Amino acid sequence: MKVHYDIQHLPPFRNAVITIGTFDGLHNGHRKIIELMQSEAAKVNGETVIITFDPHPRQIVAKERAPLFLINTPEEKISLLEKLNIDHLVVIPFTEAFANQTAEAYISDFLVNTFHPHTIIIGYDHRFGKGRSGDYKLLEEKAAEYHYEVKEIPVYMLEDVTISSTKIREAILQGDVDTARNCLGYDYFFSGIVIKGNQLGRTIGYPTANLQINNENKLVPGNGVYAVIIQNSTFNIQKGGMMNIGVRPTVDGTNRVIEVNIFNFDEAIYGETLTITLIKHLRSEVKFNGLDALKAQLALDKIAAMEALPEL
Repeated sequence: MKVHYDIQHLPPFRNAVITIGTFDGLHNGHRKIIELMQSEAAKVNGETVIITFDPHPRQIVAKERAPLFLINTPEEKISLLEKLNIDHLVVIPFTEAFANQTAEAYISDFLVNTFHPHTIIIGYDHRFGKGRSGDYKLLEEKAAEYHYEVKEIPVYMLEDVTISSTKIREAILQGDVDTARNCLGYDYFFSGIVIKGNQLGRTIGYPTANLQINNENKLVPGNGVYAVIIQNSTFNIQKGGMMNIGVRPTVDGTNRVIEVNIFNFDEAIYGETLTITLIKHLRSEVKFNGLDALKAQLALDKIAAMEALPEL
């Protein structure tokens, strides 16, 4: 898959079959749309082109709404798409100027002059242009003039996407790892940089790597203790571990932290980026009666985590 950021210097696409969307989560609903696009491309010996946006359009046109936390960062989305045999991904900088172009200009200047599409695959509810005035009907009306075909994404696929995205976000926030996995088609993951903590875990036999999330828009799982897989390319880590997300009430913590205890590993990795994959939610965050009680529970958590983790 080729990733393009400069729309002024795109290559000539062969019979481009394009679709447009944020594809946040790249979950099972999205994959059905991608399969539809690939099927249409195969019919015309065409290339598949996904057009997506960064930042997320809602972060520009709906700033007054509650913050939008993303299932995937742009980098994660690219990594997932690379596994799906897409020919091209075009990342469009979403700005107020882009949002305010007329629907007609969006079609003629953006879609047609930039991509020269053979086929545009879009949902019946897709809106574009200033005031979101453009829609599937307008694309149909312009099809003969601009010599493209337009195909509608079936309603059930769009409903799958909407329902799944909502379910996934709710599941991750509730620590419901199984529901998130079933909707995504893969284990939820995130990355963070190892920063210095108060090193309390080391004093009770469970040293932890404290993480600072790389992208402030990334959706962080709900508080609790998890069995996880930890990866880091610099130190060639792929190990099991357990992670706590929360305020550490036993030690009167107030700030929310992400702490990872990596099994069979005890090296200084400050400044390194770790990728954490959620395997199982073990328990909720609890306030214990002192450090001895916490230490005893951590021993049980480790046993539970090791039972939940695959052989690495």
